[in-house]
Amino acid sequence: MPDTDAPTPAPPPADRIDAVRAFNRFYTQRIGALEAHYQASPFSLAEARALYEIVHRDHPAAGEIARDLGLDNGYLSRILSRFENDGLIRREASKTDGRQTLLSATARGRRQYETLEAATRRGIGEMLAALPDSAQQDVATAMDTIRRALSDDTAAVPFILRAPAPGDFGWIVARHGEIYGRDYGWRGPFEGLCARIAADFVEKHDPQRERCWIAERDGARAGSIFLMKDSDETARIRLLLVEPWARGHGIGEKLTQECIAFARVAGYRRVTLWTHSILTSARRIYQRAGFTLTATKPHSDWGPPIVGETWDLTL
Repeated sequence: MPDTDAPTPAPPPADRIDAVRAFNRFYTQRIGALEAHYQASPFSLAEARALYEIVHRDHPAAGEIARDLGLDNGYLSRILSRFENDGLIRREASKTDGRQTLLSATARGRRQYETLEAATRRGIGEMLAALPDSAQQDVATAMDTIRRALSDDTAAVPFILRAPAPGDFGWIVARHGEIYGRDYGWRGPFEGLCARIAADFVEKHDPQRERCWIAERDGARAGSIFLMKDSDETARIRLLLVEPWARGHGIGEKLTQECIAFARVAGYRRVTLWTHSILTSARRIYQRAGFTLTATKPHSDWGPPIVGETWDLTL
C-alpha cells in the first residue's frame, strides 16, 4: 500500500524551471538534436540512439531497446524496418522465447555506426576545443552532475565492454598519465611505459591469445584492460583502468573476469600481473578474483618510492 500520509513534494521555483528549459533549448540546438539528420548522417537522433544500442548490446530484444530509450514500440518498429531494409541489422527469433525478436548489427551497420561515432566525437571535440582547458573540464563535470542528479538510480546505469576503436589506445595512455600523475605523482617514464605496452599490443596483437576491452558507460569511456601473452602458458593483465567517475559499479571486477575467462579459452595455464601496494582498490579486485601475492620489489622508477607487487592466478 502506498503511504498516503507522505507529503507531496513542493513544486520548484519558477526560475529553476525556466533555467532548465532555457538550457534544453540551447543544448538541443547546439548539438543538432532538432535537425532531421543528426551530425549530417542519414539518421535522426532517435535512429542514431537505436543503432548505438544495437551495436553495443549482445542481441538485444526490440522491446528492451524501446523501454530503455523511452520510445514508442510502433515508432521503434518503423526505425527497425528501415534499418533492416538498408541492410544495417538482422532480426531473429529468440531460441528461448519465440515471442521475442533479437537484433544484431550487420557489418554494414557497424560501418555506418563507426562513421556516425567519428562525426559525433569530432563535433563535440570541436565544440570543446574552442574553450580553455579549465572550461572544458567545467563543462564535462557539470554535464556529469546533471546526468547523475536526474538518474533514478545511478548504480543501475549499465556499462558495456567492447573491442577498442580508433582513438582508444591514445586515450588509455593519456588517462593513465593524467590520473596517476595527479593522484600519485608518477612522472613521464610511467606514461612512456603505458605507451610501449599499448604500441606492443597494436603492432604484435595475436587475436587468438590477446585481447583489449574498453568499458563504456552512457557512451563515455569508463575503463580499459589488456590481456597479453607472457609465454605459451602464461597471460599477463596490463593497464587496468577505471575512470574515477565510474568507480564503485563493478567495472574493474568485470574487466578482470573477462581477462580470466578469455585466458582459459585461449589455453593459458596461469595469469599474472604487476601492480603496486598503494593501489588498494585494484589489489582488492585481484584478491577477490583469486589472485595471490607472490613477489614484491621496491622501486623509484617514476618518482616517489613505491613497492611493486606480482600477483598470480592458476587456472
